[in-house]
Amino acid sequence: MGRAGGGVVDIAYHRSNMTDRQIPAGGPGTGPDTVVAALRQAARDHADAEAYVEVATPGVPGVVPPGPDRRRRLRFAEWDTAADGVAAVLAERGVSKGDVVCLLLPSSIDYAVCYQAAARLGAVTSGLNLRLGDGERRSILARCGPAVTVVDADEVDLARLPPEVGLVVERHELAGAASRTAPSLPALSADQPVCIVWTSGSTGAPKGALFDHRNLAAVAEGTDVLSRPGDRRLSPLPFAHVGYMTRVWDEIVHGIATVITPQPWSAAEAIALMAEEAVTVGQGVPTQWALVLRHPDLDGADLSALRVAGTGAARVPAELVRAMRQRLGCPVVVRYTSTETSLGTSTQPSDSDEVVCTTVGRPVPGVELSVVDEATQPVSGQVGRVRLRSGAAMRGFVGTGAQLDRDATDSVIDAAGWVTTGDLGWIDDAGNLHLVGREAEMYIRGGYNVYPAEVEAVLRRHPGVQDVAVVGLDDPILGEIGAAFVVVNPTTSESAPTLADLRNRCCHELSDYKAPDRLFLLDGLPVTAMGKIDTRALKAMGAGRSPVHTSRGVS
Repeated sequence: MGRAGGGVVDIAYHRSNMTDRQIPAGGPGTGPDTVVAALRQAARDHADAEAYVEVATPGVPGVVPPGPDRRRRLRFAEWDTAADGVAAVLAERGVSKGDVVCLLLPSSIDYAVCYQAAARLGAVTSGLNLRLGDGERRSILARCGPAVTVVDADEVDLARLPPEVGLVVERHELAGAASRTAPSLPALSADQPVCIVWTSGSTGAPKGALFDHRNLAAVAEGTDVLSRPGDRRLSPLPFAHVGYMTRVWDEIVHGIATVITPQPWSAAEAIALMAEEAVTVGQGVPTQWALVLRHPDLDGADLSALRVAGTGAARVPAELVRAMRQRLGCPVVVRYTSTETSLGTSTQPSDSDEVVCTTVGRPVPGVELSVVDEATQPVSGQVGRVRLRSGAAMRGFVGTGAQLDRDATDSVIDAAGWVTTGDLGWIDDAGNLHLVGREAEMYIRGGYNVYPAEVEAVLRRHPGVQDVAVVGLDDPILGEIGAAFVVVNPTTSESAPTLADLRNRCCHELSDYKAPDRLFLLDGLPVTAMGKIDTRALKAMGAGRSPVHTSRGVS
């Protein structure tokens, strides 16, 4: 995204105005001080409200049997009871306070029950995305040293699990656990670690971010427009993602029903669930929303219950935001955060199309935003490193077990609590954050900094481009050059774009050194387990295959 003219009024912009709604009992200082106590209270306050809806997999037993519509449904009171029962199972397997429990489970009611059960024992839950490779999984398990790993044998080859997996509890062993009596439970405190969330690993080995109960309570205060009491919220990402692991308190205190899309995710299933379950909050990464908008089932679907659609976690093309507003018939908000910070910024339903399409909004309640230079000094009117500070930010990166790695933590969190996100951006006069890309993605072409996000935004406006990613490749003369990986728009009558077409478009709107030097045409862009563009795969591809077009360009 390009930057507009004008200076920055507030570099460290703090949105201190809280929403006029009150967080139900469960926020810091207003009620329960742990997520366990929050669910206990929810089981009394809205016992019969649905907490989860899940499309049951035929033949797979679970804590809750499926109903006649092939869907499992779990109410808040049932969740509380089932968590006590599963806690009894885990305690019998030797789980105690301070241990790590890993979950190799799909997004499901069983995952939610196991998470809450481990928390009751004072254990720390570490979810593992089922799409991780063997090497990534082995690395995580070796560092976690779990006492127990709960495994879905239909999803994971038990013979390929490394010895670091600890004691294995298979998912089918949890069937009937809801009738068990709760074991003797330890006293818990707000600063008790409760979960480890792993970064996507798109730029290296995944890192584990540790969160405690206070962090989860802070998230509940900052979820903002995506939370209203009684919402029914679509959950399209793996539960191991920060979007579930740290948001569970929010869902509990607001009595929100989490509608789980089956994995692997499909646009058809997401559309059906939004319509049939009267979803009020639609969620998805940009790739998922793009597939929803192109799916023929959307035309006849009744999505009148939607009050807002949220997206983020990756670059959001302006064209996609506009299309979402038109096709879904509801406001669209774009949110930004990182695994380490859990909360960040958001646009608002009342924001103009320009703000929603070109920014990631202002800090949500309780979050501070700052943009600094390499010396960590606030900068005005220029791109800098994005930093966030709030009570929702992680306690730090883990080393082994649930113990913090101080060196790794200090590399991203300073003594004042500011988290350096690794993103680059600038703040406009209204306090909206404009992102220009990841610091690791920026490349230097002939001495000039190039931010892929702003080049991609220009290239997407070419009618022959459906999707695009730009990365820097090594070059013996210029140091690095830009490579554009393009998915051709199948609906256009024009021929596939050429490198000359794309360079001309870039040179008309941007500095000439930002125009791509190479062009690769692909059927689809590779993505990570979190649905983000896999830049490492693109760099490897660019180094190992011949481009469709290449040009030295203007140096």
